[in-house]
Amino acid sequence: MVRGDGSGAGGVDPQQLWQSPQQPRKGRKPAFSREAITAAAVALADAEGIEAVTMRRVASQVGAGVMSLYSYAPDKETLLLLMVDHVNGELSPPAPLTGDWRADLKAIAHAQRALMLRHPWLPAALFNRRWSFGPHTLDFVEYALAALRPTALDGGAKLEVFSLITGFVAGLVADEIAQAALADSPDRAAADARYLAAVAADGHHPELAEALSAPARPLSPDATFTRLLDRMVDGLDAGS
Repeated sequence: MVRGDGSGAGGVDPQQLWQSPQQPRKGRKPAFSREAITAAAVALADAEGIEAVTMRRVASQVGAGVMSLYSYAPDKETLLLLMVDHVNGELSPPAPLTGDWRADLKAIAHAQRALMLRHPWLPAALFNRRWSFGPHTLDFVEYALAALRPTALDGGAKLEVFSLITGFVAGLVADEIAQAALADSPDRAAADARYLAAVAADGHHPELAEALSAPARPLSPDATFTRLLDRMVDGLDAGS
């Protein structure tokens, strides 16, 4: 999540990003703050998608000049770091841990899914980037590691499990959002079903034909997520 040279996204030193004062050091006190800038960027992404978040649009939202924003976030990648940590603050305070690490891990995944559905840009923002953990994110990572304390996993393996769960949730939510966007295209869904039926009947894909002939499972997003999450978490080996 942080490069070996000590820099985060956009070349920003994570210590400077997360632990330095949030106001510029020089000049008169501005009428806005890093928190306000980040909240405006989140609101813009929630309403219009991550592509709509530009330094110019965010500046207009808070009534600032574009150049003044660079004192808080030198580039969009850094702004995304701030946005992700900002929304992760919604995960606190988490529910008390039960001591059943599988149940607690599933609760963590459900909380992450709810967060990503409230902020549909979040799955895309998490992919293909190096991340520097901000204070809210660190708090949630600490909580997840505590949930895994009853296991025999070492620290590195616990971090891997947390990354696995987060990636799993982000992937499923991204697909859920995409499928919801296609819900208004019943013709496309029918065409896909006809195509798969034809492929299954051609005799060249017996495994697929057998899979498609299995009894249907509940296909609601909630049921699908819970079923797949149970399958993954229940299959985790907590001994290595």
